[in-house]
Amino acid sequence: MNIEEVKNDLKQILTEKRYNHSLGTMKMAKVLAKIYGEDEEKAAFAGLIHDVAKEMSKDEILEYVAKHNIEMDEVEEKQLGLMHAKLGASIAKEKYHCDEEIQKAILYHTTGNKKMDKFAKIIYLADKTEENRDYEEVEELRKKAETNLDEAILYTLDFTIQKSIRNKRLIHPDTIDLRNYLLS
Repeated sequence: MNIEEVKNDLKQILTEKRYNHSLGTMKMAKVLAKIYGEDEEKAAFAGLIHDVAKEMSKDEILEYVAKHNIEMDEVEEKQLGLMHAKLGASIAKEKYHCDEEIQKAILYHTTGNKKMDKFAKIIYLADKTEENRDYEEVEELRKKAETNLDEAILYTLDFTIQKSIRNKRLIHPDTIDLRNYLLS
């Protein structure tokens, strides 16, 4: 599938808001890839499809997990929405024939992971900084993302963790592990 075919496919399965977020992530991924010397078209493609499974219903998620033998940890079982990253990585492989680098970037784009390479960090930050994002910290995060990936990720993790605490939500162990890794 070429990028236009994928856009048409996503228009059929995502809401307009989520589709626009995906376009914004695609655009920001390309910008960050250029800054950090990664493949811009590949980053754009990963940014476009990163949320392909985001709007699946609980039943669809559970059915996909069972059919594809995808493991869920205890946090994912309690916060099923986190599974969109694992499902998205699987769909990227099966439906869009993406390579392992794109699959891992999609897999890590929500919780983060200390195994993230530069490409995965770009997709992670593109998701958090795309033009449709308007939370309080986003302008500062955009500046950091264009100068230092690790500092930008650490900044993101700090406010994400604080928000999870305020909202009494579980924090995925990969998020904590990544923060500790970046600090050490």
